[in-house]
Amino acid sequence: MHSVGLGTSAPVEDVLRTRFEQNPNRHGDVDWEELEAAFGRYPDLLDSIAAMEETGGEPDVIGRDATTGCILVCDCSREAPAGRRSLCYDDEALRKRKRNPPKGSALAQATQMGVALLSEDEYRLLQTRGEFDLKTSCWIAAPPDVRQLGGALFCERRYGRVFVFHNGAESYYASRGWRGMLRIPSSSSEGT
Repeated sequence: MHSVGLGTSAPVEDVLRTRFEQNPNRHGDVDWEELEAAFGRYPDLLDSIAAMEETGGEPDVIGRDATTGCILVCDCSREAPAGRRSLCYDDEALRKRKRNPPKGSALAQATQMGVALLSEDEYRLLQTRGEFDLKTSCWIAAPPDVRQLGGALFCERRYGRVFVFHNGAESYYASRGWRGMLRIPSSSSEGT
């Protein structure tokens, strides 16, 4: 059984199902039975979802990948997950930060949890499912050419729009975190 912390000992499947039922506008054509069947085939994915939940991400299904058919599970907390803030972008940036280094990096934390940072397109998809990051911002996957020059990208929602900004990858702020994406193969995507 995969239980979650944060004051609850409920199995992560129950927490996810409750959130799924409370937010039907997020899911597109994904139904709970399909997701439950995928967990039966890939039970280790529940560890990643539990880690997302334990760090304040409030994961939920936001639809299906149009190309692969995978079910998309994303952090849907209203603001950047509280347990994933004040981090620089990646470990390379962390090593370069000599004074006042943060406690870690977004990319390393995502890897440890078994999820990926959202791409810009995925972040924009999330924003079609609700309004997120009205007071915070989130690192997103940086294109290699930006990262090679020492930069990284982050997004936020203000004034009814999604904005993409740049910053040095070694920077970190109390109001900047990151959101994760987990791609779950569905029965229709397993041949893809």
